[in-house]
Amino acid sequence: MPDHETPEFRPAPERASSTPRVIAAALACALAAAAAWWYWLRPEHAIVAPPSVATAPEAPVAPPPMPEASGPQNPVDALAPADPALPALAESDQRVTALLAELLGRDKLASFLVTDGFVRRVVATVDNLARAHAPSRMWPVQPMPQRFVVDDQGDAGTTISAANAARYSAFLTFAEAVPLDSAVALYARLYPLFQQAHEELGYPKQYFNDRLVAVLDHLLLAPEPQGPLRVKLTPVNTDVPNLRPWVRYELVDPALESLSSGQKILVRMGPANEARAKALIRELRKRVATSALQLPQR
Repeated sequence: MPDHETPEFRPAPERASSTPRVIAAALACALAAAAAWWYWLRPEHAIVAPPSVATAPEAPVAPPPMPEASGPQNPVDALAPADPALPALAESDQRVTALLAELLGRDKLASFLVTDGFVRRVVATVDNLARAHAPSRMWPVQPMPQRFVVDDQGDAGTTISAANAARYSAFLTFAEAVPLDSAVALYARLYPLFQQAHEELGYPKQYFNDRLVAVLDHLLLAPEPQGPLRVKLTPVNTDVPNLRPWVRYELVDPALESLSSGQKILVRMGPANEARAKALIRELRKRVATSALQLPQR
């Protein structure tokens, strides 16, 4: 058992139908996670209604579970040697924070990332981005208090406002400025901590870097719809006044609404921002996919 395991750091249950930078991965995956908060402003205590039953055919929302393996498919020691004197995972926050501050700068670190339990947060978020839900309380990024905005198109319905795309500019600019080679080297240096956190999630014979590569591939397969996206309010049967209706919007298109949490985040960002995010994901994958597997084809 982990030293301070809580339910939120356990793996989400698999659906019957279901089969970015940790240090560096945190920055790609934090990109997606921050994007979700900026869009939906979903507080930790918000009651999230279950998605409405759609007529779309069931489809996996996550890569198939990683099989048990005798060794990693994407060895991290090919990137850089691990630090031989790492602290225990439960005592690693101070060391990890100092190294992140050295890489990113203290001001940017404080503005964008959450360093308390950073390693566990990154591992849990990477895993969850390919699942139906990626709870915001587990993200390794700071929430941004900006409201999701929609446009009323009359008979055409409600659509995501084009103004929402501007919310991502600061975070995308931050992520694009990160020295990726240095970030990936730091990831490899700290990798034993990420591997331990991955095992604590319930994967004792699997490898976190392999999961990272699989999730990056999954995100790159997100569709790229053009034009305004229609949304609707999720119905909630309650007598309690709803003072924050903007947290209850879901996509009208059942095929889009059935995407994984990470893919929906990319779609909601808008076409230009999704393209920028995918460029970051591809650059990260080039570095961490040490087996030189081909990028997924659309």
